[in-house]
Amino acid sequence: MPSSLSIRSGAALAAALVLAATAATGCGGGDDGGGRSGAGESADASSSGAPADSDDPSDGAERDPGPGADRDEGDGGEGDGPTRRRTADLPDGLTGQKLDWSRCPAPDAAQGDQGGSPSPMPDGTVWECATLKAPVDYSKPRGRTLGVEMIRAERHEGKKKSPRIGSLVFNFGGPGGSGVASLPAFGQDYAALQRGYDLVSFDPRGVGRSEGVRCANGKKMDAYFAADWTPDTDEEEKRLFRRQDRFAEACGKRTGKLLRHLTTANTARDMDLMREVLGDRKLHYFGISYGTELGGVYAHLFPEKVGRAVLDAVVDPTATPEQGALSQAAGFQLALDNYLSQCARQGPDCPVGDDPEEAKRRITDLLAQLDAEPLITDGPRRLTESLAEGGIAQALYSEEMWDLLSQGLDEALHEDNGSTLLLLSDSLNGRNPDGSYSTLQASLTAISCADAKERYSADDIKARLPSFAEASGVFGPMSAWGMAQCHGWPVKGRWKTPDVSAPGSAPILLVGTTGDPATPYAGTRRMKEGLGSGVGVELTYRGEGHGAYDSNNKCVRARVNGYLLKGKVPADGTSCG
Repeated sequence: MPSSLSIRSGAALAAALVLAATAATGCGGGDDGGGRSGAGESADASSSGAPADSDDPSDGAERDPGPGADRDEGDGGEGDGPTRRRTADLPDGLTGQKLDWSRCPAPDAAQGDQGGSPSPMPDGTVWECATLKAPVDYSKPRGRTLGVEMIRAERHEGKKKSPRIGSLVFNFGGPGGSGVASLPAFGQDYAALQRGYDLVSFDPRGVGRSEGVRCANGKKMDAYFAADWTPDTDEEEKRLFRRQDRFAEACGKRTGKLLRHLTTANTARDMDLMREVLGDRKLHYFGISYGTELGGVYAHLFPEKVGRAVLDAVVDPTATPEQGALSQAAGFQLALDNYLSQCARQGPDCPVGDDPEEAKRRITDLLAQLDAEPLITDGPRRLTESLAEGGIAQALYSEEMWDLLSQGLDEALHEDNGSTLLLLSDSLNGRNPDGSYSTLQASLTAISCADAKERYSADDIKARLPSFAEASGVFGPMSAWGMAQCHGWPVKGRWKTPDVSAPGSAPILLVGTTGDPATPYAGTRRMKEGLGSGVGVELTYRGEGHGAYDSNNKCVRARVNGYLLKGKVPADGTSCG
Protein backbone atom coordinates (compact mmCIF):
# COMPACT_ATOMS: atom_id res chain seq x y z
CA MET A 1 0.00 0.00 0.00
CA PRO A 2 1.19 3.56 -0.34
CA SER A 3 3.85 4.26 2.23
CA SER A 4 3.01 7.90 2.67
CA LEU A 5 4.61 7.99 6.09
CA SER A 6 7.56 5.86 5.13
CA ILE A 7 11.09 6.56 6.25
CA ARG A 8 12.55 8.88 3.69
CA SER A 9 15.72 10.65 2.71
CA GLY A 10 16.87 13.95 4.18
CA ALA A 11 14.88 17.13 4.45
CA ALA A 12 16.85 19.05 1.86
CA LEU A 13 16.27 16.24 -0.61
CA ALA A 14 12.52 16.36 -0.13
CA ALA A 15 12.39 20.14 -0.34
CA ALA A 16 14.53 20.44 -3.43
CA LEU A 17 12.62 17.75 -5.27
CA VAL A 18 9.36 19.58 -4.72
CA LEU A 19 10.85 22.89 -5.80
CA ALA A 20 12.34 21.27 -8.90
CA ALA A 21 9.01 19.72 -9.77
CA THR A 22 7.26 23.06 -9.29
CA ALA A 23 9.67 24.79 -11.64
CA ALA A 24 9.37 22.06 -14.25
CA THR A 25 5.66 21.39 -14.26
CA GLY A 26 3.77 23.98 -12.24
CA CYS A 27 1.27 21.80 -10.42
CA GLY A 28 1.38 18.88 -12.79
CA GLY A 29 3.68 16.39 -11.10
CA GLY A 30 6.39 15.67 -8.61
CA ASP A 31 9.85 14.20 -8.58
CA ASP A 32 11.38 12.07 -5.93
CA GLY A 33 14.79 10.51 -6.16
CA GLY A 34 13.89 6.90 -6.84
CA GLY A 35 13.24 5.01 -10.07
CA ARG A 36 10.09 5.02 -12.15
CA SER A 37 7.83 2.40 -13.57
CA GLY A 38 6.32 4.55 -16.24
CA ALA A 39 3.50 4.12 -18.70
CA GLY A 40 5.78 5.05 -21.57
CA GLU A 41 8.54 2.55 -20.75
CA SER A 42 8.70 -0.86 -22.36
CA ALA A 43 9.65 -2.49 -19.06
CA ASP A 44 6.36 -1.31 -17.62
CA ALA A 45 4.10 -1.79 -20.60
CA SER A 46 0.94 -3.50 -19.40
CA SER A 47 -1.30 -5.79 -21.38
CA SER A 48 -3.89 -5.82 -18.64
CA GLY A 49 -7.48 -5.19 -19.49
CA ALA A 50 -7.98 -3.20 -16.29
CA PRO A 51 -9.31 0.28 -16.97
CA ALA A 52 -7.01 3.25 -16.41
CA ASP A 53 -9.09 4.51 -13.49
CA SER A 54 -9.03 1.14 -11.71
CA ASP A 55 -7.20 1.02 -8.38
CA ASP A 56 -5.86 -2.45 -9.25
CA PRO A 57 -2.13 -2.15 -10.05
CA SER A 58 -1.78 -5.73 -11.29
CA ASP A 59 -1.09 -6.33 -14.95
CA GLY A 60 -3.19 -9.48 -14.80
CA ALA A 61 -0.21 -11.86 -14.88
CA GLU A 62 0.10 -15.02 -12.81
CA ARG A 63 2.24 -14.81 -9.71
CA ASP A 64 5.68 -16.35 -9.94
CA PRO A 65 5.72 -18.93 -7.15
CA GLY A 66 9.50 -18.92 -7.03
CA PRO A 67 10.47 -16.04 -4.73
CA GLY A 68 9.33 -17.61 -1.48
CA ALA A 69 10.19 -21.18 -2.38
CA ASP A 70 13.58 -21.41 -0.74
CA ARG A 71 15.57 -19.49 1.83
CA ASP A 72 18.67 -17.36 1.38
CA GLU A 73 20.97 -18.72 4.07
CA GLY A 74 23.27 -15.78 3.52
CA ASP A 75 20.55 -13.65 5.10
CA GLY A 76 20.46 -15.68 8.24
CA GLY A 77 17.88 -18.21 7.00
CA GLU A 78 14.82 -18.20 9.22
CA GLY A 79 16.62 -16.44 12.07
CA ASP A 80 15.71 -13.07 13.52
CA GLY A 81 18.54 -11.19 11.91
CA PRO A 82 21.73 -11.26 9.89
CA THR A 83 24.63 -13.42 10.93
CA ARG A 84 28.27 -12.44 10.86
CA ARG A 85 29.21 -15.86 9.54
CA ARG A 86 30.26 -15.72 5.89
CA THR A 87 28.99 -18.84 4.13
CA ALA A 88 31.77 -18.66 1.56
CA ASP A 89 34.58 -16.37 0.52
CA LEU A 90 33.93 -14.19 -2.46
CA PRO A 91 35.82 -15.13 -5.61
CA ASP A 92 38.71 -13.00 -6.86
CA GLY A 93 36.63 -12.08 -9.89
CA LEU A 94 34.40 -10.04 -7.56
CA THR A 95 36.83 -8.72 -4.93
CA GLY A 96 39.44 -7.89 -7.59
CA GLN A 97 37.11 -6.37 -10.18
CA LYS A 98 38.11 -3.07 -11.73
CA LEU A 99 35.38 -0.46 -11.97
CA ASP A 100 35.04 1.18 -15.36
CA TRP A 101 34.36 4.78 -14.37
CA SER A 102 32.95 7.03 -17.07
CA ARG A 103 30.94 10.23 -17.25
CA CYS A 104 27.43 9.74 -15.86
CA PRO A 105 24.33 9.86 -18.05
CA ALA A 106 21.24 11.71 -16.88
CA PRO A 107 19.22 9.85 -14.24
CA ASP A 108 16.57 7.73 -15.89
CA ALA A 109 12.93 7.27 -14.97
CA ALA A 110 13.81 4.38 -12.67
CA GLN A 111 15.98 6.66 -10.55
CA GLY A 112 13.96 9.83 -10.71
CA ASP A 113 14.16 12.22 -13.63
CA GLN A 114 16.37 15.12 -12.49
CA GLY A 115 16.10 17.01 -15.79
CA GLY A 116 19.49 16.32 -17.39
CA SER A 117 22.99 15.11 -16.63
CA PRO A 118 24.25 15.79 -13.10
CA SER A 119 25.90 19.18 -12.70
CA PRO A 120 29.59 19.19 -11.71
CA MET A 121 30.61 19.86 -8.14
CA PRO A 122 31.32 23.51 -7.23
CA ASP A 123 35.02 22.93 -7.93
CA GLY A 124 34.23 21.60 -11.40
CA THR A 125 34.67 17.91 -10.58
CA VAL A 126 32.61 15.82 -13.01
CA TRP A 127 30.51 12.94 -11.73
CA GLU A 128 31.51 9.47 -12.89
CA CYS A 129 29.48 6.26 -12.85
CA ALA A 130 30.37 2.58 -12.85
CA THR A 131 28.70 -0.77 -12.19
CA LEU A 132 29.79 -3.10 -9.40
CA LYS A 133 29.13 -6.82 -9.83
CA ALA A 134 27.77 -8.41 -6.64
CA PRO A 135 26.39 -11.88 -5.91
CA VAL A 136 22.62 -12.15 -6.06
CA ASP A 137 22.88 -14.73 -3.26
CA TYR A 138 25.81 -14.41 -0.87
CA SER A 139 25.43 -18.05 0.16
CA LYS A 140 26.28 -18.86 -3.47
CA PRO A 141 29.04 -16.34 -4.16
CA ARG A 142 30.05 -17.95 -7.45
CA GLY A 143 26.51 -17.91 -8.74
CA ARG A 144 24.54 -15.26 -10.61
CA THR A 145 25.52 -11.62 -10.13
CA LEU A 146 23.64 -8.34 -10.35
CA GLY A 147 24.90 -4.91 -11.21
CA VAL A 148 24.99 -2.27 -8.48
CA GLU A 149 25.12 1.18 -10.08
CA MET A 150 27.60 3.57 -8.42
CA ILE A 151 28.52 7.24 -8.71
CA ARG A 152 31.49 9.26 -7.48
CA ALA A 153 33.08 12.69 -7.44
CA GLU A 154 36.78 12.29 -6.91
CA ARG A 155 38.49 14.05 -4.04
CA HIS A 156 39.44 17.69 -4.51
CA GLU A 157 41.61 18.96 -1.67
CA GLY A 158 41.19 22.65 -2.48
CA LYS A 159 43.69 25.31 -1.50
CA LYS A 160 44.30 23.82 1.92
CA LYS A 161 46.33 20.68 1.41
CA SER A 162 44.87 17.78 3.36
CA PRO A 163 45.49 14.06 3.28
CA ARG A 164 43.21 11.70 1.39
CA ILE A 165 41.17 9.62 3.83
CA GLY A 166 39.40 7.35 1.34
CA SER A 167 35.92 7.06 -0.10
CA LEU A 168 32.84 8.32 1.76
CA VAL A 169 29.83 6.19 0.87
CA PHE A 170 26.35 7.74 1.19
CA ASN A 171 22.91 6.17 1.51
CA PHE A 172 20.06 8.72 1.49
CA GLY A 173 17.27 6.55 2.83
CA GLY A 174 14.01 5.05 1.72
CA PRO A 175 14.54 2.19 1.63
CA GLY A 176 14.36 2.72 -2.11
CA GLY A 177 16.03 6.08 -2.75
CA SER A 178 18.50 6.31 -5.64
CA GLY A 179 21.90 7.45 -4.43
CA VAL A 180 23.05 7.88 -8.02
CA ALA A 181 20.37 10.55 -8.49
CA SER A 182 20.49 12.04 -4.99
CA LEU A 183 24.20 12.59 -4.34
CA PRO A 184 24.90 14.88 -7.32
CA ALA A 185 21.60 16.70 -6.82
CA PHE A 186 22.84 17.81 -3.40
CA GLY A 187 26.57 17.45 -3.89
CA GLN A 188 27.23 21.08 -3.03
CA ASP A 189 25.99 20.37 0.51
CA TYR A 190 28.86 17.90 0.93
CA ALA A 191 31.56 19.89 -0.89
CA ALA A 192 33.54 20.43 2.33
CA LEU A 193 33.87 16.66 2.74
CA GLN A 194 35.41 16.36 -0.72
CA ARG A 195 38.65 17.72 0.74
CA GLY A 196 39.29 14.32 2.31
CA TYR A 197 37.16 11.88 0.36
CA ASP A 198 35.95 10.68 -2.96
CA LEU A 199 32.19 11.18 -2.55
CA VAL A 200 30.45 7.92 -3.49
CA SER A 201 26.88 6.68 -3.57
CA PHE A 202 24.91 3.92 -5.24
CA ASP A 203 21.54 2.53 -6.16
CA PRO A 204 21.03 -0.32 -3.67
CA ARG A 205 20.00 -3.68 -5.07
CA GLY A 206 16.38 -3.52 -6.20
CA VAL A 207 16.53 0.28 -6.66
CA GLY A 208 16.84 2.42 -9.78
CA ARG A 209 19.44 1.06 -12.18
CA SER A 210 20.39 -1.77 -9.81
CA GLU A 211 17.61 -4.04 -11.08
CA GLY A 212 15.00 -1.72 -9.59
CA VAL A 213 11.66 -3.29 -8.63
CA ARG A 214 8.76 -2.42 -10.90
CA CYS A 215 5.19 -3.42 -10.25
CA ALA A 216 2.83 -1.49 -12.55
CA ASN A 217 2.67 1.25 -15.14
CA GLY A 218 2.05 4.93 -14.40
CA LYS A 219 -1.72 5.01 -14.80
CA LYS A 220 -2.17 2.00 -12.56
CA MET A 221 0.12 3.52 -9.95
CA ASP A 222 -1.90 6.75 -10.09
CA ALA A 223 -5.01 4.76 -9.27
CA TYR A 224 -3.22 2.75 -6.59
CA PHE A 225 -2.03 5.80 -4.65
CA ALA A 226 -5.36 7.61 -5.08
CA ALA A 227 -7.37 4.68 -3.67
CA ASP A 228 -9.07 4.63 -0.26
CA TRP A 229 -6.52 3.46 2.32
CA THR A 230 -8.65 4.19 5.41
CA PRO A 231 -11.60 1.81 4.99
CA ASP A 232 -14.84 2.54 6.81
CA THR A 233 -16.81 -0.59 5.88
CA ASP A 234 -16.20 -4.32 5.56
CA GLU A 235 -16.38 -4.04 1.78
CA GLU A 236 -13.77 -1.26 1.73
CA GLU A 237 -11.51 -3.41 3.91
CA LYS A 238 -11.86 -6.32 1.48
CA ARG A 239 -11.06 -4.03 -1.42
CA LEU A 240 -7.92 -2.77 0.32
CA PHE A 241 -6.58 -6.27 0.91
CA ARG A 242 -7.54 -7.46 -2.59
CA ARG A 243 -5.71 -4.45 -4.00
CA GLN A 244 -2.65 -5.27 -1.93
CA ASP A 245 -2.74 -8.91 -3.03
CA ARG A 246 -2.78 -7.78 -6.66
CA PHE A 247 0.05 -5.34 -6.09
CA ALA A 248 2.18 -8.09 -4.51
CA GLU A 249 1.25 -10.41 -7.37
CA ALA A 250 2.34 -7.86 -9.95
CA CYS A 251 5.63 -7.19 -8.14
CA GLY A 252 6.33 -10.91 -7.86
CA LYS A 253 5.66 -11.47 -11.54
CA ARG A 254 7.89 -8.64 -12.70
CA THR A 255 10.79 -9.17 -10.29
CA GLY A 256 10.57 -12.91 -9.61
CA LYS A 257 13.14 -14.72 -7.50
CA LEU A 258 15.29 -11.64 -7.02
CA LEU A 259 12.74 -10.38 -4.45
CA ARG A 260 14.00 -12.68 -1.72
CA HIS A 261 17.52 -11.30 -2.03
CA LEU A 262 16.57 -7.62 -1.67
CA THR A 263 17.36 -7.45 2.03
CA THR A 264 19.15 -4.82 4.07
CA ALA A 265 21.72 -7.43 5.11
CA ASN A 266 22.58 -8.16 1.49
CA THR A 267 22.89 -4.45 0.73
CA ALA A 268 25.29 -4.17 3.69
CA ARG A 269 27.31 -7.01 2.16
CA ASP A 270 27.29 -5.14 -1.16
CA MET A 271 28.75 -2.14 0.67
CA ASP A 272 31.57 -4.23 2.07
CA LEU A 273 32.36 -5.55 -1.40
CA MET A 274 32.23 -1.95 -2.59
CA ARG A 275 34.71 -0.95 0.13
CA GLU A 276 37.13 -3.65 -0.98
CA VAL A 277 36.85 -2.85 -4.69
CA LEU A 278 37.32 0.87 -3.95
CA GLY A 279 40.57 -0.03 -2.18
CA ASP A 280 39.57 1.16 1.31
CA ARG A 281 40.69 -0.72 4.41
CA LYS A 282 37.67 0.69 6.32
CA LEU A 283 34.21 1.80 5.21
CA HIS A 284 33.67 5.52 5.79
CA TYR A 285 29.94 6.05 5.68
CA PHE A 286 27.21 8.71 5.82
CA GLY A 287 23.73 7.23 6.25
CA ILE A 288 20.50 9.23 6.42
CA SER A 289 17.13 7.93 7.64
CA TYR A 290 16.81 4.28 6.51
CA GLY A 291 20.50 4.64 5.70
CA THR A 292 21.10 4.63 9.47
CA GLU A 293 19.50 1.20 9.78
CA LEU A 294 21.64 0.01 6.88
CA GLY A 295 24.69 1.45 8.62
CA GLY A 296 23.79 -0.28 11.87
CA VAL A 297 23.40 -3.63 10.11
CA TYR A 298 26.74 -3.11 8.35
CA ALA A 299 28.39 -2.37 11.70
CA HIS A 300 26.93 -5.58 13.12
CA LEU A 301 28.13 -7.69 10.20
CA PHE A 302 31.55 -6.03 9.82
CA PRO A 303 32.42 -4.18 13.06
CA GLU A 304 36.14 -4.39 12.36
CA LYS A 305 35.63 -2.67 8.99
CA VAL A 306 33.80 0.44 10.29
CA GLY A 307 35.77 3.62 9.67
CA ARG A 308 34.38 7.10 10.30
CA ALA A 309 30.61 6.73 10.18
CA VAL A 310 27.77 9.22 10.64
CA LEU A 311 24.12 8.20 11.03
CA ASP A 312 21.74 11.17 10.64
CA ALA A 313 17.95 10.99 11.29
CA VAL A 314 18.35 7.76 13.19
CA VAL A 315 15.96 4.84 12.83
CA ASP A 316 14.92 2.98 15.99
CA PRO A 317 16.34 -0.53 15.37
CA THR A 318 14.20 -2.04 18.14
CA ALA A 319 10.86 -1.05 16.58
CA THR A 320 8.62 -3.60 14.87
CA PRO A 321 6.60 -2.36 11.87
CA GLU A 322 3.70 -1.67 14.22
CA GLN A 323 5.83 0.26 16.69
CA GLY A 324 7.55 2.14 13.89
CA ALA A 325 4.25 3.13 12.29
CA LEU A 326 2.82 4.26 15.62
CA SER A 327 5.95 6.27 16.38
CA GLN A 328 5.82 7.92 12.96
CA ALA A 329 2.16 8.82 13.36
CA ALA A 330 3.05 10.60 16.59
CA GLY A 331 6.13 12.15 14.96
CA PHE A 332 4.20 13.59 12.04
CA GLN A 333 1.53 14.85 14.42
CA LEU A 334 4.22 16.64 16.44
CA ALA A 335 5.58 18.22 13.25
CA LEU A 336 2.06 19.23 12.19
CA ASP A 337 1.40 20.76 15.62
CA ASN A 338 4.65 22.74 15.34
CA TYR A 339 3.65 23.95 11.88
CA LEU A 340 0.18 24.96 13.08
CA SER A 341 1.61 26.88 16.02
CA GLN A 342 3.92 28.82 13.73
CA CYS A 343 1.13 29.35 11.22
CA ALA A 344 -1.19 30.70 13.93
CA ARG A 345 1.35 33.42 14.71
CA GLN A 346 0.89 34.71 11.16
CA GLY A 347 -2.65 35.77 12.01
CA PRO A 348 -4.98 36.16 9.03
CA ASP A 349 -2.30 34.86 6.64
CA CYS A 350 -2.64 31.37 8.11
CA PRO A 351 -5.07 29.39 5.94
CA VAL A 352 -6.30 27.25 8.84
CA GLY A 353 -6.73 30.05 11.39
CA ASP A 354 -5.03 31.24 14.55
CA ASP A 355 -6.29 28.47 16.85
CA PRO A 356 -4.10 25.33 16.43
CA GLU A 357 -6.77 23.02 17.86
CA GLU A 358 -9.41 24.38 15.51
CA ALA A 359 -6.87 24.14 12.68
CA LYS A 360 -6.43 20.41 13.31
CA ARG A 361 -10.20 19.96 13.18
CA ARG A 362 -10.35 21.80 9.86
CA ILE A 363 -7.69 19.49 8.43
CA THR A 364 -9.44 16.31 9.61
CA ASP A 365 -12.73 17.68 8.23
CA LEU A 366 -11.01 18.35 4.89
CA LEU A 367 -9.73 14.77 4.74
CA ALA A 368 -13.20 13.43 5.54
CA GLN A 369 -14.70 15.55 2.77
CA LEU A 370 -12.09 14.29 0.31
CA ASP A 371 -12.96 10.71 1.29
CA ALA A 372 -16.48 11.43 0.05
CA GLU A 373 -15.68 13.71 -2.89
CA PRO A 374 -12.14 14.33 -4.24
CA LEU A 375 -11.11 17.84 -5.27
CA ILE A 376 -10.38 19.00 -8.78
CA THR A 377 -6.84 20.05 -9.70
CA ASP A 378 -5.33 21.99 -12.57
CA GLY A 379 -4.90 18.70 -14.45
CA PRO A 380 -7.12 15.69 -15.14
CA ARG A 381 -6.41 13.97 -11.82
CA ARG A 382 -8.27 14.62 -8.56
CA LEU A 383 -7.04 14.99 -5.01
CA THR A 384 -8.31 12.14 -2.85
CA GLU A 385 -8.08 11.73 0.91
CA SER A 386 -5.00 9.51 0.71
CA LEU A 387 -3.21 11.81 -1.74
CA ALA A 388 -3.96 14.85 0.44
CA GLU A 389 -2.67 13.17 3.56
CA GLY A 390 0.48 12.14 1.72
CA GLY A 391 0.95 15.70 0.51
CA ILE A 392 0.62 17.11 4.02
CA ALA A 393 3.11 14.53 5.32
CA GLN A 394 5.60 15.32 2.57
CA ALA A 395 5.58 19.03 3.47
CA LEU A 396 6.40 18.18 7.09
CA TYR A 397 9.75 16.59 6.18
CA SER A 398 11.31 20.04 6.09
CA GLU A 399 10.50 23.39 7.66
CA GLU A 400 11.48 24.87 4.29
CA MET A 401 8.28 23.38 2.84
CA TRP A 402 5.86 24.82 5.38
CA ASP A 403 5.05 27.75 3.09
CA LEU A 404 4.17 25.27 0.37
CA LEU A 405 1.92 23.42 2.83
CA SER A 406 0.15 26.69 3.63
CA GLN A 407 -0.33 27.28 -0.08
CA GLY A 408 -1.79 23.79 -0.54
CA LEU A 409 -4.17 24.08 2.40
CA ASP A 410 -5.27 27.54 1.29
CA GLU A 411 -6.09 26.25 -2.19
CA ALA A 412 -7.96 23.23 -0.87
CA LEU A 413 -9.94 25.03 1.84
CA HIS A 414 -10.68 28.33 0.10
CA GLU A 415 -10.46 27.65 -3.64
CA ASP A 416 -11.66 24.00 -3.82
CA ASN A 417 -8.49 23.12 -5.70
CA GLY A 418 -6.07 20.33 -4.78
CA SER A 419 -3.17 21.05 -7.15
CA THR A 420 -0.42 21.90 -4.67
CA LEU A 421 -1.25 19.08 -2.25
CA LEU A 422 -1.27 16.72 -5.24
CA LEU A 423 2.16 17.97 -6.26
CA LEU A 424 3.47 17.30 -2.77
CA SER A 425 1.93 13.84 -2.75
CA ASP A 426 3.44 13.05 -6.14
CA SER A 427 6.84 13.93 -4.75
CA LEU A 428 6.30 11.55 -1.84
CA ASN A 429 5.20 8.74 -4.13
CA GLY A 430 7.98 9.16 -6.68
CA ARG A 431 5.88 10.35 -9.62
CA ASN A 432 7.74 11.81 -12.60
CA PRO A 433 6.52 14.84 -14.53
CA ASP A 434 5.64 12.58 -17.47
CA GLY A 435 3.34 10.42 -15.31
CA SER A 436 5.76 7.54 -14.88
CA TYR A 437 6.92 6.47 -11.43
CA SER A 438 10.27 5.82 -9.86
CA THR A 439 11.00 2.47 -8.30
CA LEU A 440 11.02 4.27 -4.93
CA GLN A 441 7.77 2.96 -3.45
CA ALA A 442 7.95 -0.47 -5.09
CA SER A 443 11.54 -0.85 -3.88
CA LEU A 444 10.57 0.37 -0.42
CA THR A 445 7.91 -2.32 -0.17
CA ALA A 446 10.18 -5.03 -1.55
CA ILE A 447 13.03 -4.29 0.85
CA SER A 448 10.78 -3.74 3.87
CA CYS A 449 8.88 -6.98 3.27
CA ALA A 450 12.04 -9.00 2.61
CA ASP A 451 13.34 -7.77 5.99
CA ALA A 452 10.35 -7.81 8.35
CA LYS A 453 8.60 -11.03 9.39
CA GLU A 454 5.34 -9.46 10.54
CA ARG A 455 2.22 -9.71 8.39
CA TYR A 456 -0.88 -7.91 9.71
CA SER A 457 -4.49 -8.89 9.04
CA ALA A 458 -7.53 -6.62 9.04
CA ASP A 459 -8.39 -7.80 12.56
CA ASP A 460 -4.84 -7.06 13.74
CA ILE A 461 -5.06 -3.53 12.38
CA LYS A 462 -8.56 -2.80 13.68
CA ALA A 463 -7.51 -3.90 17.17
CA ARG A 464 -4.72 -1.31 17.07
CA LEU A 465 -6.68 1.56 15.52
CA PRO A 466 -7.55 3.25 18.85
CA SER A 467 -3.89 3.63 19.83
CA PHE A 468 -3.07 5.06 16.39
CA ALA A 469 -5.98 7.50 16.55
CA GLU A 470 -4.77 8.61 19.97
CA ALA A 471 -1.27 9.21 18.58
CA SER A 472 -2.62 11.30 15.70
CA GLY A 473 -6.11 12.18 14.59
CA VAL A 474 -4.71 13.21 11.20
CA PHE A 475 -2.13 10.52 10.45
CA GLY A 476 -3.10 7.67 12.79
CA PRO A 477 -5.68 5.76 10.70
CA MET A 478 -3.61 5.70 7.53
CA SER A 479 -0.49 4.76 9.50
CA ALA A 480 -2.39 1.84 11.03
CA TRP A 481 -3.74 0.57 7.72
CA GLY A 482 -0.25 1.00 6.30
CA MET A 483 0.67 -2.12 8.23
CA ALA A 484 -1.05 -4.05 5.43
CA GLN A 485 1.92 -3.16 3.24
CA CYS A 486 3.31 -6.72 3.17
CA HIS A 487 -0.02 -8.53 2.88
CA GLY A 488 0.24 -11.18 0.17
CA TRP A 489 3.92 -10.51 -0.42
CA PRO A 490 5.53 -13.53 -2.11
CA VAL A 491 8.64 -13.50 0.13
CA LYS A 492 8.88 -14.21 3.84
CA GLY A 493 10.67 -11.66 6.01
CA ARG A 494 13.96 -12.42 7.78
CA TRP A 495 13.82 -10.70 11.14
CA LYS A 496 11.61 -9.26 13.84
CA THR A 497 14.02 -6.34 14.24
CA PRO A 498 17.57 -5.92 12.91
CA ASP A 499 20.56 -6.74 15.08
CA VAL A 500 22.89 -3.73 15.17
CA SER A 501 25.19 -4.81 18.00
CA ALA A 502 28.72 -3.95 16.93
CA PRO A 503 31.28 -4.72 19.65
CA GLY A 504 34.72 -3.55 18.60
CA SER A 505 33.46 -1.02 16.08
CA ALA A 506 35.01 2.43 15.76
CA PRO A 507 32.87 5.28 17.16
CA ILE A 508 29.71 5.95 15.16
CA LEU A 509 28.27 9.48 15.33
CA LEU A 510 24.48 9.45 15.79
CA VAL A 511 22.69 12.70 14.90
CA GLY A 512 19.08 13.04 16.09
CA THR A 513 16.64 15.92 15.53
CA THR A 514 14.08 16.68 18.25
CA GLY A 515 11.35 17.66 15.75
CA ASP A 516 11.98 14.89 13.22
CA PRO A 517 8.60 13.51 12.01
CA ALA A 518 9.78 10.39 10.16
CA THR A 519 12.49 9.10 12.50
CA PRO A 520 11.49 10.44 15.92
CA TYR A 521 14.25 11.53 18.24
CA ALA A 522 13.89 8.59 20.65
CA GLY A 523 15.34 6.28 18.00
CA THR A 524 18.76 7.88 18.42
CA ARG A 525 19.12 6.64 21.98
CA ARG A 526 17.83 3.18 21.05
CA MET A 527 20.35 2.90 18.22
CA LYS A 528 23.08 3.89 20.66
CA GLU A 529 21.96 1.18 23.09
CA GLY A 530 21.74 -1.34 20.27
CA LEU A 531 25.25 -0.67 18.97
CA GLY A 532 26.66 -1.41 22.40
CA SER A 533 28.94 0.21 24.93
CA GLY A 534 31.47 2.70 23.60
CA VAL A 535 30.26 2.68 19.97
CA GLY A 536 27.45 5.21 19.53
CA VAL A 537 28.09 8.92 20.19
CA GLU A 538 24.99 11.15 20.40
CA LEU A 539 24.71 14.59 18.82
CA THR A 540 21.34 16.33 19.24
CA TYR A 541 19.93 18.98 16.92
CA ARG A 542 17.12 20.89 18.60
CA GLY A 543 15.17 21.80 15.51
CA GLU A 544 12.62 20.75 12.90
CA GLY A 545 12.73 18.48 9.90
CA HIS A 546 14.02 15.11 8.80
CA GLY A 547 17.81 15.16 8.93
CA ALA A 548 20.13 17.58 10.72
CA TYR A 549 23.17 17.96 8.46
CA ASP A 550 21.08 19.37 5.62
CA SER A 551 19.34 21.81 7.96
CA ASN A 552 22.36 24.09 7.46
CA ASN A 553 22.84 24.35 11.21
CA LYS A 554 26.44 25.50 11.60
CA CYS A 555 26.94 23.68 14.87
CA VAL A 556 25.86 20.32 13.41
CA ARG A 557 27.95 20.85 10.26
CA ALA A 558 31.06 21.72 12.28
CA ARG A 559 30.80 18.62 14.50
CA VAL A 560 30.09 16.21 11.64
CA ASN A 561 32.79 17.68 9.39
CA GLY A 562 35.28 17.69 12.26
CA TYR A 563 34.70 14.00 12.83
CA LEU A 564 34.74 12.93 9.19
CA LEU A 565 37.69 15.09 8.12
CA LYS A 566 39.84 15.20 11.27
CA GLY A 567 38.63 12.25 13.33
CA LYS A 568 37.53 14.56 16.18
CA VAL A 569 34.73 12.72 17.96
CA PRO A 570 32.28 15.17 19.62
CA ALA A 571 31.58 14.72 23.30
CA ASP A 572 28.72 12.29 23.79
CA GLY A 573 25.53 14.26 24.41
CA THR A 574 26.60 17.39 22.53
CA SER A 575 23.60 19.57 21.66
CA CYS A 576 23.13 22.05 18.82
CA GLY A 577 20.17 24.46 18.74
